[in-house]
Amino acid sequence: MWEKRSRILFFTGVGLSGLIMSQIVAYALHLLLGLEIKHNLIQFCATTARIYGLNGVEYAFDIVVFYTLLLTVGLIVQQQWASWRTYRRLQSKRDERMTAELNGQYGGGGEPILVVACDEPQAFTMNLLNPKVIVSTGLIRLLDERELEAVIHHEMYHWKHGDPLKTFVLSLSSSVMGYVPLLRWVHQKYRTVREVLADNYAIEQLGSSVEIGSALLKLLKYRKSETMVFSYVSFADNSINCRIQLILDPQSEIPFKLPLKLILISFHAVLLLGAMFFFATL
Repeated sequence: MWEKRSRILFFTGVGLSGLIMSQIVAYALHLLLGLEIKHNLIQFCATTARIYGLNGVEYAFDIVVFYTLLLTVGLIVQQQWASWRTYRRLQSKRDERMTAELNGQYGGGGEPILVVACDEPQAFTMNLLNPKVIVSTGLIRLLDERELEAVIHHEMYHWKHGDPLKTFVLSLSSSVMGYVPLLRWVHQKYRTVREVLADNYAIEQLGSSVEIGSALLKLLKYRKSETMVFSYVSFADNSINCRIQLILDPQSEIPFKLPLKLILISFHAVLLLGAMFFFATL
């Protein structure tokens, strides 16, 4: 069930944002290079606005298109820069002994885990193309052996499935296309689903939900309110209430009711433009 929800949410977010972005890129190519691209709704609406003397509407289309493109590029560059700087700083705090020990236990011959000397308990997975599981020495001291194992299995699930990149794609879409509110809902729900799946993976590996639950409760009081500037998936930063409920009662149902209002708002403009284009080409 949770795997199915994850796929539906991800492909909904990527499909909707990809459709809109393809229209935006096509329209930008029309403006910059003079390319006449058929079946571009934005170009059609801008041309229609110009025909009826609504130059302000045409300029508004131009502003939205280039704002979206520039913001997309800016956020991608910012993300990569922030991740690179943060990872360099974490590498400077590398605990060689514990890094070798944990990778020997869970790395499968590679080095997916980096242990850093830090008193604050932390466990998260970062980097888009080459993800790394970051574990602090403070976390190792806080948790017992079984709890630590549960947390590492949780983060290794994110690492194996490339969750930092997938989450960033949906986060980027919801940020640069704020005029499509459904994308923000999809991003939020997707993060929840991925955390539940990672918890379930850890429970499956240990054969018990006790360790993941106790580790989560121990880390609650250390949870920070501020958000890191780079994309990551963290053990104790998302959907705490939902996850605790499922750990205590695995049979409980967490509702994922589609937000009808957001769907109507998000798709109304697209449907309207599509209808205008259809009737104009009859």
